[in-house]
Amino acid sequence: MSGPSHVKEVAIEGRADLVEFLSSGARPREDWKIGTEHEKFGFRNDDLRPPTFDGDRGIEALLKGLTRFGWQPVEEHGRVIALTRDQASVSLEPAGQLELSGAPLENLHQTCSETSSHLKEVRAVAEPMGLGFLGMGFQPKWRRDEMPWMPKGRYKIMREYMPKVGSLGLDMMTRTSTVQVNLDVGSEADMVKKFRVSLALQPIATALFADSPFTEGKPNGYLSYRSHIWTDTDAGRTGLLDFVFEDGFGYERYVDYLLDVPMYFVYRDGEYIDASGQSFRDYLDGKLPAYPGHRPLLRDWADHSTTAFPEVRLKKYLEMRGADSGPWNRICALPAFWIGLLYDDAALDAAWDLVKDFTLEERHALRDGVPRQALKLPFRGGTVLDLARKALEISAHGLARRARLNRNGADESIYLDPMMEFAEAGITPAERKLELFHGAWGGSVDPVFTEFAY
Repeated sequence: MSGPSHVKEVAIEGRADLVEFLSSGARPREDWKIGTEHEKFGFRNDDLRPPTFDGDRGIEALLKGLTRFGWQPVEEHGRVIALTRDQASVSLEPAGQLELSGAPLENLHQTCSETSSHLKEVRAVAEPMGLGFLGMGFQPKWRRDEMPWMPKGRYKIMREYMPKVGSLGLDMMTRTSTVQVNLDVGSEADMVKKFRVSLALQPIATALFADSPFTEGKPNGYLSYRSHIWTDTDAGRTGLLDFVFEDGFGYERYVDYLLDVPMYFVYRDGEYIDASGQSFRDYLDGKLPAYPGHRPLLRDWADHSTTAFPEVRLKKYLEMRGADSGPWNRICALPAFWIGLLYDDAALDAAWDLVKDFTLEERHALRDGVPRQALKLPFRGGTVLDLARKALEISAHGLARRARLNRNGADESIYLDPMMEFAEAGITPAERKLELFHGAWGGSVDPVFTEFAY
């Protein structure tokens, strides 16, 4: 989840400013970048419990330790709650899940190098502290009430509001981790096409990357429980956004959607003002109950845009949000999958041909079914696995045509290899862990913390 935005404090004159803010992200193809984010669970090696914020083995101590690698601390009320360096940041999810928000990079080779460097730095600081990190979609062992809370004002407001609008919002905050990629658009028409393709195919990514089959030490009946959690978090800010597929969709329609998303807060002078459940439309009119007589700044709009959580999110770029977190090679595979589909014109056309006749009911059936069945979910006389194989093939060809080579002469399609292997076998990461749980692990999830740690 984002922290306060760094947008200039410019007054909003009207709705047109909101539309212009979103549309200003469009850029020529040669300037398209890749921004990868991934979250991971920390754990103490001796008892596998998540580290608290405070203490010699706490998350703040870890953040302070990372400053020796040139990261600059970001403080809230005198506590270090994030780090920044070279357009990248390290931040905290509500229960201390550590997130790298990568810098905007030109190719996937750079993305993987960035991820590898980050994990090495984290390991160098964490190992002497007796800490490890795990990439999965859902915390496999600990109950919600056993998870710590980070001292961030934004999370306090969300923690109090979530139970009012859904039963699983606090689980989303404390016990989930994801990997996602942020991608550029070239124009409004390009944005619309990419948005539609990525929304329709987001369940395919969820299925391929499904890796959250355990809750509190036992199988939970899902392959991506993280994905299921979003179905009962807050209907006012989640979902598939059916209106994206309607005629006339563009930046203006998305602005209207965001204006209808209930607010969480206003951030002023280092403090979060609780505006949970209130309307940004009222804020535009100077009638926000939590902050009466004030009108929003453009920074407030940027902040508000981060409080919508659909499967694909539009800011000044598109965010792919459907995948469970995983090990290092799947952190690289997720952006590879989407770059191959969306950054090559022929691949984008082929991907649109794959999904353009999906009905609204079929899109929802995919979204609702993959958390439990993933690749085995029936679809049009076949299964999601058939769709996944086609999408991976399109992506691989798109990456090959991009022809961004590493020093060994390999193009970016090499990063799809882990997902190609899962698709070839017709099995998800979650199912492999379930096999181990029922076999070599003897009914315990504890080995996941050693065998799959970074």
